[in-house]
Amino acid sequence: MNRLKGKRALITGGTSGIGLETARTFVAEGARVAVTGSSPSTLNAARQELGPDVLVLSVDAGDTAAQKDLAGTILKSFGGLDVLFLNAGICELRPIEQVDPAAFDRSMAINLKGPYFLIQNLLGIFANPASIVLNGSINAHLGMANTSVYAATKAALISLARTLSGELISKGIRLNTISPGPISTPIYGKFGLPEEQLKAVAASIQGMIPLGRFGQPSEIANAALFLASDESLFTVGSELIIDGGMTNA
Repeated sequence: MNRLKGKRALITGGTSGIGLETARTFVAEGARVAVTGSSPSTLNAARQELGPDVLVLSVDAGDTAAQKDLAGTILKSFGGLDVLFLNAGICELRPIEQVDPAAFDRSMAINLKGPYFLIQNLLGIFANPASIVLNGSINAHLGMANTSVYAATKAALISLARTLSGELISKGIRLNTISPGPISTPIYGKFGLPEEQLKAVAASIQGMIPLGRFGQPSEIANAALFLASDESLFTVGSELIIDGGMTNA
């Protein structure tokens, strides 16, 4: 229960779903943890659940100026950083005909631009060694309709882990990616679909998974724990696909 003892961790999008479950796991394993979110309701719920020892911060993941401020807050609160889990993101499913520049820019800002500049602003406070874990998606590997922008942002993150691994390894910073398949999180409720249609979509997706079920947030959190810990010191620039066999079907 001490795999992260003494480590300081920042989890973006850490107030719900995969991020919140990862925060629970990291705390249980001895880490000092900070999480970010943007929804007042999930921020308040996370404060209640995670307790006073976890730093819960309201941050817009797509605002580059906010990333600089966040780095300053982490330095002031923790004195440095050992683990960064870039989990914050949005998933807007639209056919190409319905994607306008504002929607495109919003997804790129939150899923790619914000994370990129957060890494940049944290460079001066990372420990040596340090671990950065990026939350990708199997959508980067699948030709799934209506996911063109979302998949592009995730493909860029996966590429970023590989390229920055070569650039930052001399500083002792490892980057790796987790690419989940369908996971039971609140994100599906944000698609704006009627309840019956949402159930039909979920059933259709589940039918594509050889294991026959959605993944659980804890299954992603445990992978993030491995990549954050010193158990993975020889793991650099890798992508761990956790999808119940979906991409192999």
